[in-house]
Amino acid sequence: MFEFSSDNKRYHTLNYYFRKNFGQKFYKAVIDCGLTCPNIDGKKGFGGCIFCDGGSGYFTNGNMSVKEQLESETERIFRKNGKVPVIAYFQANTNTYAPIEKLRSIYSEAMKFSNVAGIAIGTRADCLSDDVINLLCEINSQINLTVELGMQTIHESTINLINRCCSHKEFLKGYYKLKEKNIRTCLHIINGLPYETAEMMIETAYQTAVLKPEAVKLQMLHVIHGTKLAEIYKKGEISLLDRDEYIDIIIRQLEVLPPETVIERITGDGDKNKLIAPLWSTDKIAVLGGIDKELAARNTYQGRLYTNCRKE
Repeated sequence: MFEFSSDNKRYHTLNYYFRKNFGQKFYKAVIDCGLTCPNIDGKKGFGGCIFCDGGSGYFTNGNMSVKEQLESETERIFRKNGKVPVIAYFQANTNTYAPIEKLRSIYSEAMKFSNVAGIAIGTRADCLSDDVINLLCEINSQINLTVELGMQTIHESTINLINRCCSHKEFLKGYYKLKEKNIRTCLHIINGLPYETAEMMIETAYQTAVLKPEAVKLQMLHVIHGTKLAEIYKKGEISLLDRDEYIDIIIRQLEVLPPETVIERITGDGDKNKLIAPLWSTDKIAVLGGIDKELAARNTYQGRLYTNCRKE
């Protein structure tokens, strides 16, 4: 039976990971440093991924300094949870896509802030130069570090369609750079991408399992106002998963993922003021409860099929 369980969950939750390794839960303080992306500024493409809305929480302010944003975020977090350790989460756009001294400055500013117990950096796998890797190694030697890579899918047809401008081969090259340096890495998978079948989504999870990442985020595709995806959706050119389809896919993905891989996210809740679809995703409690209920009904759990699908 599944050994990485907590709170009656049948998958390896982030809460369980924090409590097991650090004795308490950490909370993420989201930071927007006003950085851009190589498929926004023209280096590799324009417009960004078709679903991209800037990649940041709707309570961030890229016009504020890192310190000012952390002050605002910790006030928000402490008000609800008391004085707890926080992770400075560089989330918006590509947070290793800047001159190395600028990156050193913003990371250092976060590490000096009181109550910051970890750093999380969201980026692209093709924005990990040797200088960036060396800087990440420095940070990793001083504080708990996680690098989050937007993988989305392994399928090149989808990668081209969503305008990611980074092939899966390029993604793997960047991922292995991090693995070679023992930097904790979280891979972000999006379910429901245009024209992908359920089997394609399971194959993405299968190939993710082969990589053995320390963590994974699983999320439904969100259609957000102002994005290219919203234009496509409004024309009726694509359909989205319903809640039951999403739950079924999540369970099948969990079954093939390694049991030691932390599931940092299993659903998502975007800005309700900008979300067009799917509206069922706004009821996060119902989605989480539906996953738990169906896992129990099938008597299954994360990693149940991992040894059967693992490639040596």
